Formats: sequence, structure tokens, C-alpha cells
Amino acid sequence: MRKKLAIEGGTPAKTTPNIPMFPGGLEIGEEERKEVLEVLDHKYLFRYYGPKDFPSKVAQFEEQFAKRIKVKHVLAVNSCTSALISSLVACGVGPGCEVIIPAYTFFATCAAVIAAKAIPVIAEVDKSLTLDPEDFERKITPRTKAVIPVHMRGVPCKMDKIMEIARKHNIRVIEDVAQSCGGSFRGKPLGSFGDCNAFSFQYHKIITAGEGGAVATDDDLLFDRAQEQHDTAACWRPDRFGLPRYPGEVFPGENYRMSELHGAVLLAQLRKLDGLIARMREHKRRIKEGIKDIKGIEFREIPDPEGETGICLIFYLPDQDTTKKFVEALKAEGIAAGGIYDKGIPDWHIYAHWKHIMDKVTATPEGCPYTCPYYKGPEPKYTEDMCPKTLDYLSRAVHIDIPPQLTFEDDDMIIEGIRKVAEAYL
Repeated sequence: MRKKLAIEGGTPAKTTPNIPMFPGGLEIGEEERKEVLEVLDHKYLFRYYGPKDFPSKVAQFEEQFAKRIKVKHVLAVNSCTSALISSLVACGVGPGCEVIIPAYTFFATCAAVIAAKAIPVIAEVDKSLTLDPEDFERKITPRTKAVIPVHMRGVPCKMDKIMEIARKHNIRVIEDVAQSCGGSFRGKPLGSFGDCNAFSFQYHKIITAGEGGAVATDDDLLFDRAQEQHDTAACWRPDRFGLPRYPGEVFPGENYRMSELHGAVLLAQLRKLDGLIARMREHKRRIKEGIKDIKGIEFREIPDPEGETGICLIFYLPDQDTTKKFVEALKAEGIAAGGIYDKGIPDWHIYAHWKHIMDKVTATPEGCPYTCPYYKGPEPKYTEDMCPKTLDYLSRAVHIDIPPQLTFEDDDMIIEGIRKVAEAYL
């Protein structure tokens, strides 16, 4: 006889409080305080022309992060959106270009393409909930300048296949690592595959300064161009008022610079990154092990299990109705579970809810980039059902965050709750 579900009046399986998903944010303490107080004590808030006798925290973070992800250059900026725009501009994306993005990603990935004056082309995700390499290749046209694979919800994309396709078609690759900082694919750090890549340090991310981002690249020219885009005053140049050292070095950029206070927090957070990931992976491993024999549950595909960050557990159920009932029952059991796609609940991580893209809304009535005379393709058509595979996967997905602050007792109660609900509904 099955146990009575909490949603039916039974006793909840999980009785401990749910922990908010701020992995690095909840670990802020004396290390961050020490780094920030050094900045305040030296009155050095701006990296480019502050006191000369005190090293820049932002520059130190850039150097240490570059070593961690094994790239030649890192540029700290004020957000991942800024990092994406800087990367796109550095790679020569602009009017007349198309950029392929996945249908499941935070809207900022798409917004950055528009900000770079290019056309976003939306492609399907596969069972990993990352860019489907086959649909990526199908969406390539003579106007395709770049692709943005997004390592979504802590899981690496199939970077071997994506890089092979991109190189075959001479397409720039810009990794969006916002949700997978510290992950890898086949032993190579995420953010080191593409031409120019973007990270986020917003408060919900694995390590955080509240806000912030970074550009990562091995290419000297792309690094210079990203620096110019992120700092229109050209403070980064050896002689900011000097003539260009090569054609295209200096152009009107914007201001995406990171403050020393953010850099100070990130220096301390970076030292915690590997520990945070190790803890999340362990909790996820224990929970998956505890439910792996349940019939009717299909785990999300993980292209490289050794390289995922472990920030969440996602599994698929047979249909959308079962998923909705399953999620509500898990919540009643005290487990902070959620579905991913529901047509009636807006979510800016899902292309079908990007109404301003579906309707091609622009800031001014001219309609650029969609009406740009440099764009020689047919006017793009976006519809809410244009990526049916993506919507099917997302509508059947159950999502459970795995904060590093979980205890093994929490894990055991989550396992019990999932098993209890599965016995009733599967």
C-alpha cells in the first residue's frame, strides 16, 4: 500500500526548509569582506586611473580567472549581457548578419544579438536541453556569422559537434557560460572552446558579485576589440589618446566596465568555485542514485557527466499532464520542484515567451535590425510553435535545484519525496 501523499493530507517527506539557489551568494563572508575593505581603505574604486600604488582587484580577478579556465585573456565587465555584446562585436557581428541561438536560454542571449544589430535565428535544443547540433546545422545560411551555444542549467553543450560544424562553415562560436561557470567538456573548461565567450556573476549564478560578467578568449585581436567595445574612453590602451596601432583597433564602444568592489568580491568567490561545484555534484549524485530505478522517469541527457556543475536535477515524465501533477505533489511534500514550460506562465528562458521577439518589436519605428538594408535574407518569421521538440522536452521536465548548502539528510528526504510521488503517479 502506497504512502498517503501530502497533497492528499499525508505527512510531507521533506520537513527541512528549502534553501534558495544562490550558490556563491550564501557563502559570502569574511573573505569577501576582507577583499572589499582593502578597496575601501585604499579608496581605489576604479581600475583604470586609481591610486598607482595599489593593484587592481579587477585585474587580479581577470588574471586568476584566465588561469582557472585556461585561456589567454579574460576581460571583466558589468554583466553577462555586456560580455555577450562585446564578444559579438569583437567577432565582427553586425548589420546583415544572422546569429543562431538555442530556443531555451535566458532572453539576454537573444537581446545581445539584437544589440549587436544582427538577426537572431532560433534553433531547437535536444534532450540535454542545450543546442541541438543537427538543427544548428540546418539553420545555417550564407548570412550566418556566429552561433551561441548556451551551457544551460549547469550542463555542457555537445561542443565537439558544435565546433566541427562551425569550423566547417566558417562560423564564429561564442559560448554563453552564464549558468555553468566552472564546468567542462571532456576535460576542457567551458568558455575555452569558442572564439570569444561570456560568463555571468549575477546573484543567482554559481559565483557572484551581485552583478558582473566576463569575456574569455585566446585571440589577441578579439581581446582588443572586446576591450574597445567595453570601454569607449579607451582607458585600457597603453596610450588612450594615441593613433590606432592597427586598422580597426579604435571605434566607438560603450561602457561595460567592472568596478573594483565587484572585482574584490569575485576574487574571494573564485577561490570557492571548485568547492561549490564539488558539493553540488555530490548531492546530485546521491539523489540520482536514490531514484534511478523508478520506472517512468527519464533523466536529462548529460553530454559529459564529469563536466556538469550539478546545479540542478532535471528528469522527464511521459506527458505534460503527469508532469504538472507530479510537480504539485512534490511541492506539497516540501520539495522545491518546478516544471519548466507552461504556455500560460511567462518565462523569459523559453523562446515562446519572447513576445517582443515574436512580434519583432524594436526600440524605434524603423524596425532595425529586421528591416536593415544590409540584411539580404527574407524577413525572419517567429512563431510560438517554431521549435516543437524544445517545447515537448520542457513541458515534460521536472526541475529541482541542488544548492551546495544541502545536507545529506535533505538529499534523503528529497529521494523519499520523489519516490513517494512516483509510486502514486507513475
